[in-house]
Amino acid sequence: MTQYVYRFGGGVSEGQAGDRNLLGGKGANLAEMSAIGLPVPPGFTICTEMCALYYREGERFPDGLTDEVATGIAHIEKVTGKKFGDPADPLLVSVRSGARVSMPGMMDTVLNLGLNDETVQGLAAASEDPRFAWDSYRRFIQMYSDVVLGLDHDAFEEALEIAKEDKGVHLDTDLEAEDWERLTARYKALVQEGLGRPFPEDPHDQLWGAIGAVFGSWNGDRAKTYRRLHHIPHDWGTAVNVQAMVFGNRGDSSATGVAFTRDPSTGERAYYGEYLINAQGEDVVAGIRTPQYLTRAAREKAGARSPSMEEALPEVYGQLAGVFETLERHYRDMQDIEFTVERGTLWMLQTRTGKRTAKAALKIAVDMAQEGLISEEEAVLRIDPLQLDQLLHPTLDPKAERDVIAKGLPASPGAACGKAVFDADSAVQRAGAGEDVILVRVETSPEDIHGMHAARGILTARGGMTSHAAVVARGMGRPCVSGAGAISIDYRNRRMRVGGREVAEGEVITLDGTTGEVMFGEVPTVQPELVGDFGTLMVWADSGRRLRVRTNAETPKDCRTALEFGAEGIGLCRTEHMFFDPDRITNVRQMILAQNETDRRAALDKLLPAQRGDFEEIFRIMEGLPVTIRLLDPPLHEFLPHAEEEFAEVARVSGTDVEMLRRRAAELAEANPMLGHRGCRLGITYPEIYEMQARAIFEAAVAVARDGATPPLPEVMVPLVATRAELAIIRALIERVAATVFEEQGLEVDYLVGTMIELPRAALAAADIAQEARFFSFGTNDLTQTALGVSRDDAGRFLGTYVEQGIFARDPFVSIDVEGVGELIAIAVERGRRSRPDLKLGICGEHGGDPASIGFCEQVGLDYVSASPYRVPIARLAAAQAALRKAKG
Repeated sequence: MTQYVYRFGGGVSEGQAGDRNLLGGKGANLAEMSAIGLPVPPGFTICTEMCALYYREGERFPDGLTDEVATGIAHIEKVTGKKFGDPADPLLVSVRSGARVSMPGMMDTVLNLGLNDETVQGLAAASEDPRFAWDSYRRFIQMYSDVVLGLDHDAFEEALEIAKEDKGVHLDTDLEAEDWERLTARYKALVQEGLGRPFPEDPHDQLWGAIGAVFGSWNGDRAKTYRRLHHIPHDWGTAVNVQAMVFGNRGDSSATGVAFTRDPSTGERAYYGEYLINAQGEDVVAGIRTPQYLTRAAREKAGARSPSMEEALPEVYGQLAGVFETLERHYRDMQDIEFTVERGTLWMLQTRTGKRTAKAALKIAVDMAQEGLISEEEAVLRIDPLQLDQLLHPTLDPKAERDVIAKGLPASPGAACGKAVFDADSAVQRAGAGEDVILVRVETSPEDIHGMHAARGILTARGGMTSHAAVVARGMGRPCVSGAGAISIDYRNRRMRVGGREVAEGEVITLDGTTGEVMFGEVPTVQPELVGDFGTLMVWADSGRRLRVRTNAETPKDCRTALEFGAEGIGLCRTEHMFFDPDRITNVRQMILAQNETDRRAALDKLLPAQRGDFEEIFRIMEGLPVTIRLLDPPLHEFLPHAEEEFAEVARVSGTDVEMLRRRAAELAEANPMLGHRGCRLGITYPEIYEMQARAIFEAAVAVARDGATPPLPEVMVPLVATRAELAIIRALIERVAATVFEEQGLEVDYLVGTMIELPRAALAAADIAQEARFFSFGTNDLTQTALGVSRDDAGRFLGTYVEQGIFARDPFVSIDVEGVGELIAIAVERGRRSRPDLKLGICGEHGGDPASIGFCEQVGLDYVSASPYRVPIARLAAAQAALRKAKG
């Protein structure tokens, strides 16, 4: 028969030690602590497989579980010498959930289960402490009613407050046995009123009710939401842990507490925690009483007077310190521990890998490696790459007050304060005058690029995690909150409204791009420190990394930032971002609206010096590292004027009639511009555009090489290629321009011509296209859009539902859809390299900064990934982890 119940404690430890999949995290750790001889109250775990079976059986317990649970209870009775339901000296148990990973969305704990009107009398007599017995009973009724019966917790809290007011006291500990007995009667009356039936008296009914509640909580709204947010599979299920009660509320020699073996905020090797004398575990967590410090050093540092556990219970504290050392050595990681002291006896209730800040995670990993507890490779694998975001951007001072007025999506991490402005030009103007500004838009577009550069942060009312605002902000390293739907923006009156509040232009707001919060007024920020442990770990990571890491950048500031973060080149320089500069946009529009090639070339001639200057500066900054430059990609409509004064300015510069320009703009309008006249199609129909860009690239490269600097390595990338013929035409154009420039300048530089694989046909035709390309760069943003037939700008309306229902495991614009888009990439890699074995392969979409996607890139054998500047360290660490995991098989 299949075993579903596993016992632990009292010298017994069933189930394979550390089997989290079967026993859940809590059950596995209880069994493991028992196995290494730590003092663990006896109990048993109903495994996660039972949870899955429970739901398959229509939310009923299968035959045979009753007998196994009875065996588990018998085990606890044997070890403790007490009987479950015994009216003279009852065994009481706790019931807790325990999924494979810690899930705050799961069921809360039920303590003191087994008490009723008879057993409470027995507990009072056996303990010789009626107050303790009735306190435990009222706690049990309150917790069981909330967690299992689903009654309103507030009603019980209100009854407790009334009892203290009637008594004229402030603390729970000031109530006597008679007070708790009266309150217990009131609690039972609340159950009768709320449910229309009495509180269950039979301990076995109580136990099965709690077990059912644990399994039921797996599909509760909180748990489902948590699983969706943290990408936890829905079929894992939870375990149930039933354990003998030990009591921290049995007088001044009893206590309960929570502790970390190292400081979870700083990573310092110092015990960190809190405890309470004469209390049960929820008292520490709920803040009903102010907990006391664990160590004397912590108490003195805080200037607190109440004695630390080290001072109040020195002997037990010494035992606890020994347990800390044992657990750290055993698990080889910082532990988060729950403990109870019952009349001077220490009991361990739980241990788990402790949550920690990014700063603490780095310090702990580096320190443990240097202490010899773990290897350098293990230290690299210990850090969640996405945690590094906490270190790379300014953060809000955790001690500062916050006046939160709205919340959106945490689209780009970091914090920023500034005056609200509602258009890009105002952002540039105010920033130029030395003001810090936050650009607030319903949603951003490429026309807002200059304002986004000028702003300290970006706030949008619409858009998701992969909207234009989110993608560009991450690339620039700007904090961004997107999709703050509660905000109403009034462009005409230059203000925004949220709830009953208004923020006028010029008033200061603060964004927290890590949490998605929007705050009124200025909240102080703290600057990151990228030295010490961070540098040490990145050296270790780079030593184990195969994938190179480049950056997506086109401004000098972004290039320098990326280099500081360890970028090994530029994987995507988007030339269209240069076109949106306020000093150039009129000439760009003149070029687009021109009626003939002659007029287009005249406008392009005005753009050539500026574009050449851009490339020259980038080449100098990158000092010989490869720079992949994407030729003009967006549809022309994105550059067109909208306002009357913009049309008038283009007409004035070009000497053209305004009405003619409007007609020309109407001619260029497209039904679906993202699938229309863009990318290489522009170069085919208007070759003079790509000729100008190629000339700017090669003239800049020659100028840098002539100055004696390290010769640059430009990689000219042709976007949106679908056929070999397209690339052949554009490649020939680029090579003609290169030959002309080299002859004119009397100097040559090396360069590569390649293409962006962002269409399914290009992936399938990779063998053919590779005949014309020296490199492929996978543009996974558009490849995802074209493969799935989904616009990333509109997907926010329904993708959340798709992820929630399991249609997609994750948002495919955040993490590569391995089965679909990933298969296209794998096909292109195999066919491209079969055709050209030395084909250089990289990725430059937003997925280049996503750890899971980087793992996929390692598996299929790409040469590099390219990420936004502030994601370069994340990509370096994720690439190292992918290589280490691949090596381990």
